[in-house]
Parts: sequence; structure tokens; C-alpha cells
Amino acid sequence: MPDPSDAAPLTGPVEVIGAGLLGTSVALACRRAGLEVLLSDTAPDHVRTARALGAGRARTAADQPRLVVVAVPPAQLGTVIAEALVATAPYGAVVTDVGSVKSSPLAEVAALAPAEIERYVGSHPMAGSERSGPLAASAALFDGRPWAVTAHPSARADAVAAVTALAELCGGVPVELDPAAHDRAVARTSHVPHLMSALVAARLADAPAADLALSGQGVRDVTRVAAGDPRLYGQIVAGNADAVVELLGEVRAQLEVLIRAIGGGDRTALQGVLAEAVAGTRAIPGKHGAPDAPSSTVYVAVPDHPGELARLFADVGEIGVNIEDVRMDHDPGRQVGLAELVVTQDAADRLETSLESRGWVTHR
Repeated sequence: MPDPSDAAPLTGPVEVIGAGLLGTSVALACRRAGLEVLLSDTAPDHVRTARALGAGRARTAADQPRLVVVAVPPAQLGTVIAEALVATAPYGAVVTDVGSVKSSPLAEVAALAPAEIERYVGSHPMAGSERSGPLAASAALFDGRPWAVTAHPSARADAVAAVTALAELCGGVPVELDPAAHDRAVARTSHVPHLMSALVAARLADAPAADLALSGQGVRDVTRVAAGDPRLYGQIVAGNADAVVELLGEVRAQLEVLIRAIGGGDRTALQGVLAEAVAGTRAIPGKHGAPDAPSSTVYVAVPDHPGELARLFADVGEIGVNIEDVRMDHDPGRQVGLAELVVTQDAADRLETSLESRGWVTHR
């Protein structure tokens, strides 16, 4: 692949096909950079909403985009990408997409538009939300997030450079992967974790109210991504079936080990599975892709009144400690929340002592 620093700056107009969460976010990021953006969608209300948000204007038949970004549901990707390649053939626009599976759309494009495939380069920003639609979009959605650029062997160098430039213009961090490697990676880091979250959440659907009253932040953390649209995620997982099924087989084998260990009272085997899980959490890169630094959590009781959380953050800022992550839990029996402030280990003692001196109730 070419060095992104050698690529010419991305110029407009850029067409976005599909004005949902990702498409509208790409459009807003392009508008933030001063590019002209053309919007199209089979749902006219999505285009109207995206236009009202300042994401661009509706595309007309006379427009000739330099770059086309396809942001449609996974099951439609291959067909829409091929149609965009054929439609833009007279003026040679580069076509990319932001789908979460790369191998199966590429195979469809190769079958439907083989003469134009050199102008197609797939991509996938690793960002999103449980919410959907243009109203959930943000120009900052991709800031600092990995953005896979998945060139195939016959892709033109200028097409690869244009898609890499798009990722950088939208605030993403380009990561070069071939399509198959991308699909294996997202099966491990996104698709199977979503399915595991779904399995845990499904066990809550018919749970007694008395059991659910004991819900804490842990179950909320584990089940958060399970709230996503089942139709969308069903398409995503189906499109990456081989890689997902292979990993689920590994999970099933480990689950059988876990069942035998717990049922048979084998603490050594149980602790082995849990220790491997700890190693997995530590393997996840930290901020900016660096190794995850050792951290500690300071718990702070926050009265459930307007302005209290802002006051806490202001105090932390004056203390001079950087918050690496933050979570909120709520006490169902009291008008108080529990803020979990994740900071580096070497800052935890100073933060706890300083907050207590300012009247906050804390613990570690």
C-alpha cells in the first residue's frame, strides 16, 4: 500500500449512499473538513434528516462524485457497491464502503462488476453505537478510532490512497488489512463478543423482578452491546459466518471445561479459565493503541442532583488527575449514584485523598 503521507488530499464531491448512523457521520465529518457531500438513500426521510443536520445535499443525476461511500445494511453491500461502480464508470470515481464484513461483499463485487473492481477498496471504521439512524450521527464518531482499509490485490494505488485519506479526514486511524484477515479480526473483537453479550442478556428477559433488582454495573457492562438492532447484527454475523463459527467452537470447548470444573469442584481448572480471561483483558490495547497501563478504580458517591457530576469532574480537573474511563451505577434505595473513576495506579491514592479533602465520599 502507498504511504498515506504521500497521498493527495481528498477532494469532493463525496457521495454517501445510506444516510444512517455511519453514513451520516461520514458525511458530517467530510462537511467538517469543508468537502461537498452528496446524499442518497432509499428512505427519503433519512436524507431530509441528514440534510437538516448539515450533512450535505441530495444527489442529483448531474452530479459526478470523486469518491462514493456505501453505508447500507450488510446484506445489500455487494449489490450496491457494484451498482455504484457501474454508475460512476464514465468518470472513474473511487468506491468504498463502511461495512463490518469485507470478504463476502468483495466476492459479490467481483461477480457483478469485474471490469470496475480496481476502483473499489473496502474499509471499516471501528466505531458505532447501539442507536441507529441519522439522528444518532456525529462528525466526531470516528475521532481516534481504528479504521480498517482492506485493499484487494487488483485495487488501484490511487483508490487505496483516496480511501486512506478519507479515514484520516474523518479523524480515524487507518489500519491496513487484507479482507480475510479483517474478517477474522472482527469476529474475535466484535462479532463473537456481541453474541456472548446477547446470550447473557437473553437470560434476563424472563428473570423474576426480585432477581433483576440486584442488577449492578457488571451486568450492564456485559449486556450493553446486546441492545443493538437484531436485524442488523444478524446480517453482520451471517456475512462473517466462517470466522464466527470457528471462534464459537473455541468458546464451546472452553465452556465445557468451565462446566466440568464448576460442577466437579475443580478449582484449579476454574482458576485457569479465569486467569486466561484476565490475560485477555490485559491484551486489549489502551488509549492511542498503546499497551494498557495498570489502572485503579476510585469509587465516589455522587448525590443525584443537577450539577453534582459536573462538580466532581471539575474537582478532578483541579486536582490534576486524568480520568482514563468512567462508569456510573445507581443505588436503587437511595438518591445517590456511584461514579467509578478509572485512573492510573500511581494517581489513585492522590485522587482519593484529594477528593475526600473536598467533601466527597470515596472508597477503593
